[in-house]
Amino acid sequence: MQEIILIKNGELALKGLNRATFESVLVKNIKRRLRDLGHFVINRSQSTITIEPTGSDFDTDEAVERLRRVFGIAAFQRAAAVEKRMDAILETASTYLREDLAGISAFKVESKRSDKTFPLTSPQISAEVGGKLLEAFPHLHVDVHHPEKIVTVEVREHAAYIHCDQLKGAGGMPVGTGGKAMLLISGGIDSPVAGWMMSKRGIVLDAVHFASPPYTSPQSEMKVHDLLEQVARYSGDIGLYTVPFTEIQEQIRDNCPEALFTLVMRRFMMRIAERIARREKCDALITGESVGQVASQTMLALGCTDAAATLPVFRPLIGMDKDEIIVRARQIETFDISIRPYEDCCTVFTPRHPRTRPSLSLVEAAEQKLNVEALVSRAAQNAKFEIIRNGR
Repeated sequence: MQEIILIKNGELALKGLNRATFESVLVKNIKRRLRDLGHFVINRSQSTITIEPTGSDFDTDEAVERLRRVFGIAAFQRAAAVEKRMDAILETASTYLREDLAGISAFKVESKRSDKTFPLTSPQISAEVGGKLLEAFPHLHVDVHHPEKIVTVEVREHAAYIHCDQLKGAGGMPVGTGGKAMLLISGGIDSPVAGWMMSKRGIVLDAVHFASPPYTSPQSEMKVHDLLEQVARYSGDIGLYTVPFTEIQEQIRDNCPEALFTLVMRRFMMRIAERIARREKCDALITGESVGQVASQTMLALGCTDAAATLPVFRPLIGMDKDEIIVRARQIETFDISIRPYEDCCTVFTPRHPRTRPSLSLVEAAEQKLNVEALVSRAAQNAKFEIIRNGR
C-alpha cells in the first residue's frame, strides 16, 4: 500500500478540447506550491490528478494544507493506492481506515469502477468491502441514507484507491489561465477580497498601491504588504507597485472643488494604474468597489471614474454588501489585517459633502487646472516595485 493524494479538478472537466491545457497549468501550479516538501510525482488520468510520494521525505500533512489554497482544485483526499485485486482492497480498507472509523457508528461504501475489466461490479465491490469492515469493526452498522462516514473505493486504470473524507478545495480556475490584471489595493477590507476573487478565475495579479507620506504612515504600507501576502497564498507571487501620491493629492486639494476631491483622485488612480498595467502587459484593472457603499461608488460616480481608463475594469464585489465582503475577508484571513488602525491615502482630504450624482463634464472641468499628463507620468515612473512572495 502507498498513501497518495487524489485531486478532483471539477470545473476543468467542462473545458472540452481545451481541458488538457487547463490541467497542465494546474499541475504546474501544484508542483510549484509543493516543490520544497520532498520528492513526488504527479500523474493525470480520467479527470483526476494523483500526487504520489517517491520517498519518505515527502510531508503529506503540509501538502494537504497547501492544496486547500490552490485554485482549480474542486476537492481532494488522502487515499491508499493498492493493486487491483479484491483481496488487496479488502485488507487495506480494514487497516487504512481504522482511525477514520474508530469514532463513528454508521457508514456506507460507495464504489466507482472506471476500469470495466475488473471482475466485480460497483455494487459488488461495495458489498464486499462493507462486509469486511463490519467484520473488522463490530461497533459499526451500515446506514445508506445518513452515514457518518462514506468509504469510497475507486478502481481506476493503474490502481485501486481507498479513502474516506473528501476535503473541499479552493475551486475556480488555475491561476495563469485567465490572463493578467492590475489590482488597485488600499489597506481596506474590500480590495484584497476583490483580488482573491479574480485570482480564483485564473487571473495572475499585479497590484498598485498609492502612498501619501507624510499623510500616510509606513505602517499603512506594511499593512498592504501583509494583505497581499495572504492573497498570494492562493494566487502565487504578486508584483507590487507603490506609487508616490502626495503631490497629486495636494494639487487636487489646491485646485479642485472640495466636493469632487475623491472623484478626481480616483480618476488619477485609474490613469496611473492603467499606465503601469499596460507597461506590464496587464489586460484589465481590478477594484474593490461596490455600488452605493460610499459616495464615490454610486453608479454615476463609477461612470466618471471609468471614463479615465480605457482598459476593462473588473469589480467582482459590485453587488455584494459589506457583511458578505467581511465573511469572505475572514475566510481568506485578510479581515484582521485590514482593520489595523493605519489610514490609507483614500482618507486624505476627504470632502465634507462629496457629490454623489456628478456629471463627467463637471469632473473634467475641475481637472482643467491640473497638468494631468505630467502628474500621471511622473507618478508612474517613480513607482517602487517589489515582489510579494507566496506566503504558503
